Amino acid sequence: MASPLVAGEPPINFAAHQIRAGNIAGARDDFEQMLAVLIGAIYPGARAIAANPGDWGIDILLGELSGLVVIWQSKYFWPSVTRSAQAQIRDSFDSALASAERNGYQVAQWVLCVPSSMDPATARWWDRWRARRQRETGVVIELWHEATLREMLLRPDAAHVRRHYYDPYFGGPAPRSTPRSAPRSALRDVDDGTAADLERALFVRQLRAAGHEEVGSAKREFFNAELLVREILDKRVPAEVSALSEADGVAYGIWEARFNAVAQAHPADPLLPGLHAAVVGEIRESGAFPVGLRAGPVHHCGLMHRIVQDGRAGWVRHWRRIAEESPV
Repeated sequence: MASPLVAGEPPINFAAHQIRAGNIAGARDDFEQMLAVLIGAIYPGARAIAANPGDWGIDILLGELSGLVVIWQSKYFWPSVTRSAQAQIRDSFDSALASAERNGYQVAQWVLCVPSSMDPATARWWDRWRARRQRETGVVIELWHEATLREMLLRPDAAHVRRHYYDPYFGGPAPRSTPRSAPRSALRDVDDGTAADLERALFVRQLRAAGHEEVGSAKREFFNAELLVREILDKRVPAEVSALSEADGVAYGIWEARFNAVAQAHPADPLLPGLHAAVVGEIRESGAFPVGLRAGPVHHCGLMHRIVQDGRAGWVRHWRRIAEESPV
């Protein structure tokens, strides 16, 4: 759960890095730059290390490269840390230790910094991997996830970092107070890396099971809905949280009615032809979604994909079996 906000402070939404940079690749650099300033504010003497061409597995460093050092590794995993991130985490840690051995210094502590949280399976993997690698190497391994970073950004020493990166009046991505009738910020495209990660998502597996060859628009809808949901949950404006819950109910109700109709019309066909098209078509045309959500058809369709991702719906008759067999 996000840390409580100081009274009068704007919410800290790590999607701001994408909004400011315009894409995930730029968000990675922007997030790393924020970390360098934040860590420098809390740990005087910490400094960023530039890649030229490699960075020795170091993003931010505290200490001297002739003795003991603390290393912070920045990874902009979004919207959550999933199984696909595990190899990158292992490789980053191994690279940092290999560079230390080659260049004559010792890593005392290694800190992974991410702007999101781990899903259950990845959290379990992290706990086991961290304990094993600490025993094997003697290096203290820590995780700074979104809640940890928010807590640090709310410290008095980090006020200038928070203002610069997350306060709309000092360079943040959107006005602090937006008219309730105004739309959300511009939709975001999905970069190649995120698209590849989403290929393993349950909502995509359900679409593939239904025979869909092209799923690019579904990934974009899901991605933008994730940004919308995180923004609402970060801000915790009661009216918007209520509107989000209502929108979820509207989308689910449309799916359930269409699923039952198609299942009755095609009792022998497990693929339930036309189900997805009927559901998203009705969602796009529906006027039942709450105005307070300030979202359009792409977000509405994305909310439906989130329902599928949560294992509450699907696009074939045996959707429950696919959900049960999907990795957590």
